[in-house]
Amino acid sequence: MAHLGSRRRRALALPAGLALTASLGFLPAGAASAAPTDETPAAVSTDGPKLSYVVNVKGGHGTAKSVKKAIAKAGGSVVIAYDQIGVIVVHSQNPAFAETIRKVRGVESAGATRTAPLTPSADTAIESERPLTADEAEKAAAEADSDQDPLEPLQWDLSAIKADKAHEKTLGSKKVTVAVIDTGVDDTHPDLAPNFDRNASVSCVGGVPNTADGAWRPGPGESDHGTHVAGTIAAAKNGVGVTGVAPGVKVSGIKVSQPDGFFYTEAVVCGFVWAAEHGVDVTNNSYYTDPWLFNCKNDADQKALIDAHVRALRYAERKGAVNVAAAGNSDMDLAADELTDTSSPNDTTPGSRVVNPRDCLDIPTQIPGVVTVSALGAKGLKSSYSNYGQGVIDISAPGGDATRFQAPDAPATDGRILSTLPGGKYGYKAGTSMASPHVAGVAALIKSTHPYAPPALVKGLLYAQADDTECTTPYDIDGDGTVDAVCEGGKRNNGFYGTGVADALDAVRR
Repeated sequence: MAHLGSRRRRALALPAGLALTASLGFLPAGAASAAPTDETPAAVSTDGPKLSYVVNVKGGHGTAKSVKKAIAKAGGSVVIAYDQIGVIVVHSQNPAFAETIRKVRGVESAGATRTAPLTPSADTAIESERPLTADEAEKAAAEADSDQDPLEPLQWDLSAIKADKAHEKTLGSKKVTVAVIDTGVDDTHPDLAPNFDRNASVSCVGGVPNTADGAWRPGPGESDHGTHVAGTIAAAKNGVGVTGVAPGVKVSGIKVSQPDGFFYTEAVVCGFVWAAEHGVDVTNNSYYTDPWLFNCKNDADQKALIDAHVRALRYAERKGAVNVAAAGNSDMDLAADELTDTSSPNDTTPGSRVVNPRDCLDIPTQIPGVVTVSALGAKGLKSSYSNYGQGVIDISAPGGDATRFQAPDAPATDGRILSTLPGGKYGYKAGTSMASPHVAGVAALIKSTHPYAPPALVKGLLYAQADDTECTTPYDIDGDGTVDAVCEGGKRNNGFYGTGVADALDAVRR
């Protein structure tokens, strides 16, 4: 996740200074009565802050219809209803809206998707980002073989998962599309334009699909995170710049982050539904949904956000998509008995709370069925910032690390991941946000090799083909004599590396 921002990674595995948080607000339908009306009774307060909610409905269209009437009666207005998954996005200024709507017959859960807009929290990933220098580019081009793109010698991450060897067999199928659910993708970049799938691209900011041309691009001053992720997956092998893990597949941009960098539930749900209905084979999710780092099932609002994500993710998988997500950049053991969260809610005033990560989930990465990815550095060790946890991490891939911790072999010089940036540029980032797209790319190669494979089979092959990697014990990444994290499990499956390191070469072997 180069989780943008603290653990926004996964969702965003971004370097420090890049912030993406995800939390979309959805609120449940209004209180039902024997004879609901479309008018708001005078008794309903509408002088509170305007918030976004998700309302999760039980039953079919008839139930949804009555719930929508109750929403209006409770002082809410329906922004969009995803009847195919029973999720309604609502805006309301009634401070009691969520409490009221939860009592309505047919409502399973409902909750606000935010507390109050503010700036996103900072990411814990390494050293933020760095642009590629002209000198580096010139030296790399001089080192490149005739079958390499000019900047490929700087991409130590490709050989780490044997993508360079895989490309000798195939670049992937143009019939496969990977959706980058993120901050937006600059499809005009010369390394992305050849592989961009416009029909599967959209802006879901606010929770409603916006199909205007270019709506999926990051705006001026907005995060370049999604463009970097897209390049790692599918930058074309075209004699220009860098090469993606699967440079022959299609990539789409599904923009879900607010201009201030927050990822709210309504937008994320919109993104998964859009992907499901537009032929997407793999989604990459390098962020976490704001404003809660962990969403606890015993909190009515947070439970509603979990429920909405579960519905959207399951719908996408039923429609054929493999969902891949970043594990987060907080160096936390997600299998621990308890963790201390000091960053939530990140859109108002964070507090400190102790949570059980089995009951309080980092979403979307901890939603059942999602491929959860930890990050490696250039020496093949868990990245200093990467979250981990036995039974939580499914697989690992290069996300980069501080060069002083894990320096790559020459001619590469930077321990972070080099990829595309808006405006035809290139730069380095580190985070689980950068690891996740490597796995998404390998999943796309598997789908290219086995075009009729359902998501369960693609995931099964992904895990079976991963290179077994033993625990790093002791793990003292900074060499100061103190153990920085403890890995549990055996060589075939453990808390640092899951089932192992993603293998692109095995992905293209029939």
